Amino acid sequence: MVGIIIQLLLSYAIIFWQQKDNLTVLGFKPTTSRIKHFLLFTFIAGFCSATTFFLRMLFAKETWHINPLLDWGLVANGIWYNIKSVLYEELIFRGVLFYLLIKKLGGKQALFLSAAAFGIYHWFSYEVFNDPLKMTWIFLMTGIAGIVYGIGYLKTGSLLVPIGMHFGWNFVNAFVFSNGNTGPGILVQTLPAPEVQVSYLVYFLVTFLHFLLFASIPIMLLFKKPYVIQKTE
Repeated sequence: MVGIIIQLLLSYAIIFWQQKDNLTVLGFKPTTSRIKHFLLFTFIAGFCSATTFFLRMLFAKETWHINPLLDWGLVANGIWYNIKSVLYEELIFRGVLFYLLIKKLGGKQALFLSAAAFGIYHWFSYEVFNDPLKMTWIFLMTGIAGIVYGIGYLKTGSLLVPIGMHFGWNFVNAFVFSNGNTGPGILVQTLPAPEVQVSYLVYFLVTFLHFLLFASIPIMLLFKKPYVIQKTE
């Protein structure tokens, strides 16, 4: 939490130094529209994230059960951990630096620079420097996610939207289905996992459909909205 407070203080200092403005440029102030967008995109991202696990249950015959150690303390810790990790990344990659890039370069250039930085950052967080194939894969997946998050901010003028999408995806994947580095969450897979053979189409759906939905549904919903944050002429 101390790190996030430092990020906010640095963000304020940067935006005041550059434009004599404050953190209102990030759109944190809760309005009815922003709250609706936050809840909507959190749900959409969580649903998309869960899709792969539903398909694994359907086609790979996997089963999941409630974590026997689950209690309210574990849930609170899971929520808080994901909130902190999401805020940390969003303040870096979609925060005031992104806002200033938009003002100087325009939305499209700022979007791709931010997404590229987001992809490279995950090389470090996943520690995959010795595997070029994994590096390419992680760069593409997290870079595309960075584009989706960035469009959420550009189209609504509020960091609450990318925070909602980022949190919804991470929380469902890492905590609801215990697919992260924080240990068992709400559901844990019943082992041993069954061995099944599936068609290439099923394999493709199980492997990619959740991410394709995540990369397309938010953009389609926001497509007709103009950029709220514009380049300074």
